[in-house]
Amino acid sequence: MVYFANSPDRMVPDALAGFARVHADLVLHDEPGGFLCARKPSPNRRVGLLSGGGSGHEPLHLGFIGAGMLDAVCPGRLMASPHNRQVLGASRAVARAEGVLHLVKNYTGDRINFGIAAERLAHEGIDCARVLIDDDVASDSAESAAGRRGTGATVLVEKVLGAAADTGLGLHELAALGADLAARCRSIAVASAAHTAPTTGRPAFELADGELEYGVGIHGERARRTVSRPPLGELVGRMTEALLASLGPAPGESVVALVNGLGGVTRLELYGAAHEFTLRLDRRGLTPERILVGDFVTALDMRGFSLTLMRADTETVKWFDAPAYTPAWPR
Repeated sequence: MVYFANSPDRMVPDALAGFARVHADLVLHDEPGGFLCARKPSPNRRVGLLSGGGSGHEPLHLGFIGAGMLDAVCPGRLMASPHNRQVLGASRAVARAEGVLHLVKNYTGDRINFGIAAERLAHEGIDCARVLIDDDVASDSAESAAGRRGTGATVLVEKVLGAAADTGLGLHELAALGADLAARCRSIAVASAAHTAPTTGRPAFELADGELEYGVGIHGERARRTVSRPPLGELVGRMTEALLASLGPAPGESVVALVNGLGGVTRLELYGAAHEFTLRLDRRGLTPERILVGDFVTALDMRGFSLTLMRADTETVKWFDAPAYTPAWPR
């Protein structure tokens, strides 16, 4: 066994129980319902914010439950969507006067299960809307029927929308803002080694020495091509150009930047990547108003990192800076 766990099938329930105990001042764990919610949610909201997805990406989404960010989270099994029953129960628990907003990463299972829950909520008279997060430029292809995957931008959207919800915005206002935020985000990820599958103890895919998976997904999806591993500056330069080509910011614009570890990369390496990233943004005349570095959206122990950019106006930066009281938000 590679992981420290009682067994592969106990990893998620044991971790959830431990998380709930450690952060009992911030979260409530509804174990039968399969969701967690904020113990002290923001009092001024008219809309509850709910997200979720497969486990193995921590601190996403669990670490961002609390005042200023998410009201509830539905964790699925490892790398698997939560069941629609979880989403339904959590939505009922945190819906406010104007309903509940689902923040959904663009994966087929997530879209289906959140969609089923939304239909059932409508039958119960609870208003519900969805923000679909689809930031991964590596899957932005005519060959991909599902479109861009939802990856690193998820945590940025959750943070900004959480602060906006605290101002009392209504459901449709928040849904429109969320769609705009998602459109202003792009990410790309690379890995030199896959995550280890808990059930087999083997890597999800194999790479030879000196190879790099350029455009990997957070569930271990392989990229469209494997490349020779270049020096860090060259690699980050290529990744930055891909983000800018898709996002299209003009010189003089402000951005929020995220350098995100996928689970098996040191902070020393991530800060080196941040240095190369910001150098290239400076050269393009962009202003990185805020820069986050660390593990935010992981893939178990994958040895890789992702870069994310969000185009940011003054209001976006203000909401990004607003207080958040959650287990993992660093600011």
